[in-house]
Amino acid sequence: MYIYRQEWNYRELRFARTVIFTIEEINRNQKLLPGLTLGYRLYNGCGGQNLIRAAIESLDGERLSCSGQMIGLLGHSSSGVSQFINYIFSSLSVPQVSHLSTCACLSNKKIYPTFFRTVPSDFFQVAGLLELMKYFDWRWVGIIYSSELYAIEGTENFIKLSKQYSICVEYYQIYYKKKGMDYVVEKLRTSTSNVVLLFMGLSYTTSFLSHFDEYNITGKQFIGSESWITQTKLGSRERVSILQGAMGFAIPEATVPGLADYLLRLNPLEEPQSEIVREVWGNIFGCTFTPSNTSKMCTGSEDLLSIPNEYAAFTELRTESNVYNAVYSFAHALHSLLQCNNGLNPTTGKACLSKDQVQPKDLLEHLQHVNFTTNTGDRVFFDQNGDPASRYDLVNWQMSENGSAEVVNIGVYDRSLPEGASLQVLDSKIIWGGGKNKIVRSVCREPCPPGTRKAINKNRPVCCFDCLECPEGTISNQTDSVDCVACPPEFWPNENKDKCTSKPTEYLSYKEVMGTLLTTFSCIGIFLSFLVFIIFFTHKETPIVRANNSELSFLLLFSLSLCFLCSLTFIGRPSEWSCMLRHIAFGITFVLCISCVLGKTMLVLLAFRATLPGNNMMKKYGPCQQRLNVVIITSVQVVICTLWLSTNPPSLKKNMKYYKEKIILECALGSAVGFWAVLGYIGCLALLCFILAFLARKLPDSFNEAKLITFSMLIFCAVWIAFIPAYVSSPGKFTVAVEIFAILASSFGLLICFFIPKCYIIIFRPKQNTKKHMTVKARAL
Repeated sequence: MYIYRQEWNYRELRFARTVIFTIEEINRNQKLLPGLTLGYRLYNGCGGQNLIRAAIESLDGERLSCSGQMIGLLGHSSSGVSQFINYIFSSLSVPQVSHLSTCACLSNKKIYPTFFRTVPSDFFQVAGLLELMKYFDWRWVGIIYSSELYAIEGTENFIKLSKQYSICVEYYQIYYKKKGMDYVVEKLRTSTSNVVLLFMGLSYTTSFLSHFDEYNITGKQFIGSESWITQTKLGSRERVSILQGAMGFAIPEATVPGLADYLLRLNPLEEPQSEIVREVWGNIFGCTFTPSNTSKMCTGSEDLLSIPNEYAAFTELRTESNVYNAVYSFAHALHSLLQCNNGLNPTTGKACLSKDQVQPKDLLEHLQHVNFTTNTGDRVFFDQNGDPASRYDLVNWQMSENGSAEVVNIGVYDRSLPEGASLQVLDSKIIWGGGKNKIVRSVCREPCPPGTRKAINKNRPVCCFDCLECPEGTISNQTDSVDCVACPPEFWPNENKDKCTSKPTEYLSYKEVMGTLLTTFSCIGIFLSFLVFIIFFTHKETPIVRANNSELSFLLLFSLSLCFLCSLTFIGRPSEWSCMLRHIAFGITFVLCISCVLGKTMLVLLAFRATLPGNNMMKKYGPCQQRLNVVIITSVQVVICTLWLSTNPPSLKKNMKYYKEKIILECALGSAVGFWAVLGYIGCLALLCFILAFLARKLPDSFNEAKLITFSMLIFCAVWIAFIPAYVSSPGKFTVAVEIFAILASSFGLLICFFIPKCYIIIFRPKQNTKKHMTVKARAL
């Protein structure tokens, strides 16, 4: 054990006295090492020359106050010093147990084969710090570290492991006691990270904070390393804005019965042989034990608790418990070494040894098998690297306005617990740093929200990613999604692109303007057909109605009504039945309509020929033949439609190709041959009817029946010829609208051309509706 003399290190003095307390406790224990008394020697380890001298003296058995050689070494507090010591002692197989050397490098058994410790390795502290930052989602951090082995190794391990936890280091700036403060301050002022890891030894931290007080830098959440995070003596009124809310991992708090009272019983009168105790006492109370003109005399009766002093300013015995466990580990190893059962050691199976035969290498072997529980309840053992169980207390600095600090336990980090449960935090007890009343945010880039994907920027750290909006038709429903996924065919992203919603369906609805207008015109057509039917029916005995077969006229009116009615089947949400009905009804009703027009056209031609001598065609083409003609022509279309329905009928189709964001509900034709056969048959009949009517346009007729048929067929053919390209090129519901328009236009053309002139004469020119007038006009022609 080493005690710093220059600028008294009172913590090291407590460590040394803890060694004495523990050895005296072991020597009083009748069960542990019965009949054997442990001895010790304390060395001053301040400075390189003292270290070399202490190492040589400790190896020189003749200089020891007791018989025999030194077989074990306790110390040092510094990782760098422990490294140096182990270089010397490992060649002689002398085991070394440290209570505070935390450098992860010391776990390397190839380089430091005789090194053990009762404090966890910095590797586990670094892992805990990364778990802590991950827990609070601090992904963007800065590091300030000191120029000592402990800090350099710890920082290197932190940077190396940070990638596994998706944490990025914005900067890592080294601090030297005599220079480098300006660089540190510049980094802190220009950085965007709000969390700063202060990885330093206690002496470096003291120096850093003493210089840092001069700069007005606030708003940072400091994370401390284990070496200084419990040292409340660092607190002051000037540092409230800096250290308030600081967090870090500390050696677990432990209660060693009687140790605190023993440490406070320090008194030069009880230990008159100790020069160190006298000097410490004089330093604390500002007195001296030798006559002096400048200082008062010490009495030895001064009270340690009467004035503030660093030695007595402890409330917890965290590191002291490690010293306690280290001494006990030697005792248990020696106890195991001296056991004998039938001439063999029960632990190693080797021949038994007496206490005079014990060598350092024997103690080293048994130290590797140590596994015991102390009086404080701590379980002590060493793994294959000489490291103890990895457990820390998570502590939080909570400072008052006068600068006094309290280190509060807010959680634990225990590597022995299952993965994911190793870090346990009491969030309700936390005081946050940076002058904030809520958790500090420290990220280079806020997480990508749903609806975007995370894209790595090759020119920046992985935490400084870009958030790109999901492409059309894709979504991301999680934060920080790496990829966007495509929605199923019948779904489309919502406006935020974080959820797939059902695509809206498009069809020609009664509720929209176009559907309403077409429905209105269809109803007008039905109404006009019904009105004409009433007019003709009430005047059925008049010459104008009876002329040119009134039966065909009524049948034509009926078929026109069906045509208008048929157009309504194209409006509204399509279904399997409506798809079949609309096309079949359209094909049959139009053929029925044209067959009536064709019958009227043939009557005009036959009526003219009947006036010629010897022609009796009118008798052969009487009412019965006319009805048969209509039935036969219509039956052909019925057969075509039947074949179409039986092979590949029209069906409901969801068209998702024309529009990406919506579904067009349309009626697939099924068999294109069937559709064009129906349409072609209607076209052929219309063309034949037009040709016949055109040939009869100049024949004598009282009411210009042939001219009206010619004009109506001209309109009909023009509409349906224009329909074909418009039908093929129109998208979605407009295809249906074009088809309805063609039906309505051609139906209105027939209704107006055939019946409106006759209705005009019936209603407004009744004098012309006589047989005499018709005969006179026919003769005039």
